[in-house]
Amino acid sequence: MNAPSRLDTTPRLEDYPYRLSDNVRFGDLDPNQHVNNAVYATYFETGRVTLMKSPDYGLTPPGLAWIMVRLDIHFRAELHWPNTIELGLGVVKLGRTSVTFEQVVFSQGKCIASATSVGVMLDETTRRPAPLTAEIVEKLRPWHKRGIEVAPPGT
Repeated sequence: MNAPSRLDTTPRLEDYPYRLSDNVRFGDLDPNQHVNNAVYATYFETGRVTLMKSPDYGLTPPGLAWIMVRLDIHFRAELHWPNTIELGLGVVKLGRTSVTFEQVVFSQGKCIASATSVGVMLDETTRRPAPLTAEIVEKLRPWHKRGIEVAPPGT
């Protein structure tokens, strides 16, 4: 009897609605001449921060801020310099005070790394988590990962 086949879980860039390009920098390399594992946290940060702090999207109201509380990275392939990368991000879960993202780094059509990250909305005065407002939940809707049903908080 044959073993059941595994579903292909390789991320597809088109499933991530928020995307931007970046460059691999020479300083990103380690002594093995590939991008150092610690640099991927910076690549993922670039994707999240560019979306969440842009005034164009209104995801950080006055008096509130976003802090990252979790980052799980899956390294899939080596990345070298010189090169360009495509960063992708999609919302996969909404909590009472948090947003869970799936993120990817692609280069030359190949997924180099993927991550799950969790950001919490913070009240800048109290330094305590703040509930997501209905307005923020709505403004996050265009960034839901393709093929994922993201339930509103509290459901």
